[in-house]
Amino acid sequence: MSPPLFSLPEARLRFTNSTRDALTNKTIKPLLNAFNQIPGSENEKKCTLDQSFRVVLEEEIINQASCENVLAIISLAINAVTDGICTASTPFVLLGDVLDCLPLDQCDKIFTFVEKNVTTWKSNTFYSAGKNYLLRMCNDLLRRLSKSQNTVFCGRIQLFLARLFPLSEKSGLNLQSQFNLENVTVFNTNEQESTLGQKHIEERDEGMEVEEGEMGDDEVPTSCSIPIDYNLYRKFWSLQDYFRNPVQCYEKISWKTFLKYSEEVLAVFKSYKLDDTQASRKKLEELKTGGEHVYFAKFLTSEKLMDLQLSDSNFRRHILLQYLILFQYLKGQVKFKSSNYVLTDEQSLWIEDTTKLVYQLLSENPPDGERFSKMVEHILNTEENWNTWKNEGCPSFVKESEELTRLWNLCPDNMEACKSETREYMPTLEEFFEEAIEQADPENMVENEYKAVNNSNYGWRALRLLARRSPHFFQPTNQQFKSLPEYLENMVIKLAKELPPPSEEIKTGEDEDEEDNDALLKENNESPDVQRDKPVTGGQIESFANKLGEQWKTLAPYLEMKDSDIRQIESDSEDVKMRAKQLLVAWQDQEGIHATPENLITAMNKAGLSDLAESLSNDTENSS
Repeated sequence: MSPPLFSLPEARLRFTNSTRDALTNKTIKPLLNAFNQIPGSENEKKCTLDQSFRVVLEEEIINQASCENVLAIISLAINAVTDGICTASTPFVLLGDVLDCLPLDQCDKIFTFVEKNVTTWKSNTFYSAGKNYLLRMCNDLLRRLSKSQNTVFCGRIQLFLARLFPLSEKSGLNLQSQFNLENVTVFNTNEQESTLGQKHIEERDEGMEVEEGEMGDDEVPTSCSIPIDYNLYRKFWSLQDYFRNPVQCYEKISWKTFLKYSEEVLAVFKSYKLDDTQASRKKLEELKTGGEHVYFAKFLTSEKLMDLQLSDSNFRRHILLQYLILFQYLKGQVKFKSSNYVLTDEQSLWIEDTTKLVYQLLSENPPDGERFSKMVEHILNTEENWNTWKNEGCPSFVKESEELTRLWNLCPDNMEACKSETREYMPTLEEFFEEAIEQADPENMVENEYKAVNNSNYGWRALRLLARRSPHFFQPTNQQFKSLPEYLENMVIKLAKELPPPSEEIKTGEDEDEEDNDALLKENNESPDVQRDKPVTGGQIESFANKLGEQWKTLAPYLEMKDSDIRQIESDSEDVKMRAKQLLVAWQDQEGIHATPENLITAMNKAGLSDLAESLSNDTENSS
């Protein structure tokens, strides 16, 4: 019997009903069950489910459902893509449908959802299928929005695109350095219609009429000491055309006009400086009231506002910053700039001098002028690196090094390579403390201030080395040390007893033989009792600990170890031999010169470890 054939109407109806059930129950299980039960190929079922999502979304939009219901459908589509039952482009198609149908205030809420899921869009499952949809969707939104009325929303879209696409995405880099020539600043170009000049002065003398609500009760119009006429007004706003299209500066006539207008405007800025006290008071009032600065996408070019604008520190900063950006373009090397766009020596010299003047005016402009000027200079210097990167064709930031690849593959097992003896850079205790041991010897008469243990850098390295190589470091002790040098001095004395003596100068063969004979004679003359009365050495502690093993806890009370010390030893290590060694080292620290093999053997006999005591006694006699 042949399998049932795929029926588009039946499949679409069932998928539509399952989608509604999934939304109601807030689970994707109804869709998964329907996808597994409906006959047909996987591609046929995916395409049908895509249509069902759009049908359900259309119904919600027609019924003027809330944004939450619409976003629930899109979230369900994202889960369906993750589970592999619909195409990866479906969530983006649904988002495009929603944003095309909803008013701008609701689009703001939908776009918040898009922003929050930027990590999802950048994942391997969605990025390739959805990046073009998202770019088209954002561009459609930007065309609907007003740059002056919806400035924040436009900025959010631009920031989202910057987060979505990698830095090297050439579609957003403006490689050819094109300018926004549509950004035209409109102002009054007819002097006959101007209200500036004598007429404007008379109006100010009579008093400015202020409509209710334009100013607060305590505010009064601030008069400006800058003499403003139509000539200054026209030249000031004419400069915006050069900032909009900098290539005009390469033309001789346009350059002369720009030069003349700039010198007059900058002379006004230089002659009439703002009061730092007034600016600080204004800033303090804003902080008290919680007010925020309001930025507009376009300049207001009304003649009545000219005196107030020139008295505003933020407005001056905008204009001066425009000069610096223009100068950077004129001086910079741009790959796609025409070969005819070259500055003369005279132009370059003027730009250099004017740049210094602009930075000076920025630093004198309150509040925090000096800090603002340095910050702008730093940002523009960083911008040079960005321009250089674009001129080089936007090379990838990922660098592939053949040498690093070779080094990484020197050993098949990288973890084993890390354990190689050639990678052991930690010195031994003998090497590191050799100098300190020599300085601790009273016969060498080294003053305290010249000892290595008083060097803070040496002390820090010594602590790290002791923690890795010395059993004394983690042993509990009753001694109190007031300083790190005092503690290290104590540790050096202990190490001097355990470590072999430092290398001495080469002696003649005759002297060496005599000393060896004397030492051998002295050693042979010492009785076993004398050997047992000497303090235990590091080698003896190691040997005793191996034999003591699990019985260390039985011996501990007879070595006058406290319960807290025993618990500390148990918590420090799981190895019984290491615990036994820590016990003997702690006993050695506690007893000092009285930590002899004889006293240890006596304690073992008291603890009922007579066999072990006899073994240690024999070892001591044999070593003598």
